[in-house]
Amino acid sequence: MAGALKGRVIGVAVLLVWGILKLPIETELTAQLQHERLGKYKITASLRQQAGQAGFIAVLGGLRAPVADLLFIRAHIAWQQHVEYGRMKLYFDICTALQPRREMFWDMAAWHMAYNGAAYIEQTEKDKYIRDRQMKEYYKVGEDYLLRAVENCPDSWSLYDRLGSLYREKFHDPCKAAAAFARAAERPNRLDYTRRLAAIYLADCPGHEKEAYDKLLALYKESEKEWVPSLLEKIQILERKLGIPKEERVYIPEKHRLLPD
Repeated sequence: MAGALKGRVIGVAVLLVWGILKLPIETELTAQLQHERLGKYKITASLRQQAGQAGFIAVLGGLRAPVADLLFIRAHIAWQQHVEYGRMKLYFDICTALQPRREMFWDMAAWHMAYNGAAYIEQTEKDKYIRDRQMKEYYKVGEDYLLRAVENCPDSWSLYDRLGSLYREKFHDPCKAAAAFARAAERPNRLDYTRRLAAIYLADCPGHEKEAYDKLLALYKESEKEWVPSLLEKIQILERKLGIPKEERVYIPEKHRLLPD
């Protein structure tokens, strides 16, 4: 009995000493892993609580990507088979935290919540007051994902484009839509239509009509590729609203054609 007790005491002492010795090693390793794998992203206490001890260890052990991919798949399954948007959001919260620079994770999370989630509420909730309130909540969740997305992926034109579309289609806010599309147009490798959309929605933002007209006119003069119906319609509306002299107008409805520069 005494020998067994002595052995336990020695074992505890060894573990204690080992724990003291390895603490600075683990601290340095953790800092190195965070610097190499996570960049400026900081692991938060909420992430530890959500992912659990095993998930948190996986983060520090370099398994961020496969764990995030697995949770992303689980989120898709939750939507496809069970339509469990609460569970989906939990999975999306964790996988975007684990891989904050994966554009697709943010994009899909926002789309599922702001579009699919809101559509589900619209189809299933009978009470109009509750339906409208809950749909707006889903829109806000989608907006939150995209706002955090552009913080973590500042060079992504497509995420700003998604944000502009969300403001246009769900919030019906042309000012915010124009600002988001303008940010998209400033990003590397953006598609040209983002400049056009930024100017078109700026035209519907009160107090910015002259600025919008100047941008639309510049696009019109830049290339005939910009002569799409939506741009021409905004030019026509703004020329009337701003009182542009008829001889200076680009679009003259009476002639049903565009005048040359």
